[in-house]
Amino acid sequence: MRVLILGGDGYLGWPTAMNLSVHGHEVAVCDNYLRRRLCREQDSEALFEPPNLHQRARRWAEVSGHEVAVRIGDLCDWAFIDALFAEFQPEAVVHYAEQPSAPYSMKDRHTATVTFQNNLMATFNVIQAMKAHVPDAHLVKLGTMGEYGTPNIDIEEGFLEIEHKGRTGKFLFPRAAGSLYHTTKVLDTDLLWFYVRMWGLTVTDLMQGPVYGLETDENEGHPDLYPFLNYDEIFGTVLNRFVVQAVAGYPLTVYGKGGQTRGYLNIRDTLQCIRLAIESPAPKGELRIFNQFTETFSVNQLAEIVRASGERLGLDVEVKSLPNPRKEMEEHYYNPTHTGLMELGLEPNLLTDAVIDRLMRAVMEHRDAIDHDRIFRGVKW
Repeated sequence: MRVLILGGDGYLGWPTAMNLSVHGHEVAVCDNYLRRRLCREQDSEALFEPPNLHQRARRWAEVSGHEVAVRIGDLCDWAFIDALFAEFQPEAVVHYAEQPSAPYSMKDRHTATVTFQNNLMATFNVIQAMKAHVPDAHLVKLGTMGEYGTPNIDIEEGFLEIEHKGRTGKFLFPRAAGSLYHTTKVLDTDLLWFYVRMWGLTVTDLMQGPVYGLETDENEGHPDLYPFLNYDEIFGTVLNRFVVQAVAGYPLTVYGKGGQTRGYLNIRDTLQCIRLAIESPAPKGELRIFNQFTETFSVNQLAEIVRASGERLGLDVEVKSLPNPRKEMEEHYYNPTHTGLMELGLEPNLLTDAVIDRLMRAVMEHRDAIDHDRIFRGVKW
């Protein structure tokens, strides 16, 4: 299929482009380098700077023989996205193109405004461009498990059947986001659900947990094709952060009681999930929702996994509990369903000792690049 990846420069976007091209799809990526710019503005740059998209595409063609087309532009600019969809005529669209950080969205009014305007306008313009040019295309949208919050009931995959006063109905599962970023994702889902019902769009909304890792089948042995690895509090995901902290000799920053539990997945499994969703599309005119993760861990469990890995590799890793800067439950019930992607054929890459040790070793190769001042910023909400 012709697959257009929006946010193709990101932590997940570029690995997705390589993976889909290897599996026979005609791939184009689009990005405006927003994440790179925000990281520079916040002095929160990644452990190493990947090449730009044009350079990555050339390098990937040398390594694999597969082409990835590159378009640079802003999805909030209607003229750009209108021309992009008219030119490429995608059969599937993967939408990663949003400001991805909860702490960034809660830092101050400016960062909140950037998050709100970018995320909602990008999604709205994608919907409008699909209606104008490719109404039969399949949109695969990256949501987040953070949309659900931590309810005291089992979390279903997107929808919940309710019995009320003798009648039954099916509704979107109640959302209770814990940051403005996660709230924009809730609003994305509402927008998509509205236009599915009004215009018959075909959408898969993937409620993804935090992702960890660097290596994929496509970039293994080619570090110049690795994705970003942010390790700061603002843009880094928790397990990636803990690994860098362990290598740097910086105490692992566990917030509060450390009982915050979420669903996690290896970056290799994100690529599987995206490809499975594309190659087994949602029924036409429907909103299909999958919960995208493979294992659940508390923050304390992740810290112990990293500490034990450090011990195996000769590192003295300290775990330190800090006052929680976030408004969140530190101990809670958490039991989300995640059967849909398994039924499509997802084969999980679980967080084994070998997997975490390999990630630790990869980070150790960049030990001298770690800036301790970037690790903890104390963003509060």
